[in-house]
Amino acid sequence: MADDTSPAYAICAVADIANRRSKGFHLLRLEPDGREVPWHIFILRWDRKLYGYVNACPHQGTHLDWEHDQFLDPGNDRLVCGKHGSLFDVATGACTEGPCRGASLQKLQLSVIDNEICVRGVVLAEGE
Repeated sequence: MADDTSPAYAICAVADIANRRSKGFHLLRLEPDGREVPWHIFILRWDRKLYGYVNACPHQGTHLDWEHDQFLDPGNDRLVCGKHGSLFDVATGACTEGPCRGASLQKLQLSVIDNEICVRGVVLAEGE
């Protein structure tokens, strides 16, 4: 569960992601030394739940999406790495098949505030 006292950054409206679909985001994370670094994430809306992960396969760090915003396997019930075919559980991010079996995606701390999906536990650069 997210720490409700940490800063929350609105990413998108809940309605912006259709049920059983996903959407990727390209953000900038602020490092402790002040550097801004690219931070690629994706969020899934799965029935009444939201899941978010860093968009990096634990096998080699490549992005999972095989096409723009396409993070699900052809059966639409597991996450898939478009490069290596590793399959991941939607709810846990655990790799169940493929070269990184036993590893997991990095899960995001999400909360919903005024129908906006927010990420917590990170400091984002406030770009224009």
